[in-house]
Amino acid sequence: MITDPIADMLTRIRNSLVARHDFTDMPASKVRVALAQVLKKEGYIGDFEVREEGIHRNVRVHLAYTPAREPVIMGLQRVSRPGLRVYAAKREIPRVYGGLGIAILSTPEGVMTGQEARRRNVGGEVCYVW
Repeated sequence: MITDPIADMLTRIRNSLVARHDFTDMPASKVRVALAQVLKKEGYIGDFEVREEGIHRNVRVHLAYTPAREPVIMGLQRVSRPGLRVYAAKREIPRVYGGLGIAILSTPEGVMTGQEARRRNVGGEVCYVW
C-alpha cells in the first residue's frame, strides 16, 4: 500500500531519469493520470499510456530527453507530504525558478499547473518540477 501516490510517482520518474531509462511503469490511479497529463502538456515527459495487464492497470510514462541524451526534467520536489501537508492559497502560489519551472497543484478542481490555478483562482497542495 502506498501512502502518497504523488510522491511515489515523482520518485519513480526521478529514479528512471538517473538510470536513463526510456520509460517507467507504476500502478494507475486518477491522480497519477492527471499528473502525467499536466507533465505531458508542459513538455516534461514525452508521452504516457494507461495499460491493462490482467486485472491491474498501469501507467507507463515515456521520459523526454534532449538530443544530447540529457533529461528534460532537471528536478522534482514534493513539498506537501502526508506528515506535513503544505497548501498554497490562491494568492500565494509559488513561482519555480523565476518561471523556468512549474508548480503543480492538486486542487478541488483537479490537478493543474500554478499558472492555471492562478487563472481559476484556486489553491491546493504543491509540488515543483523544473
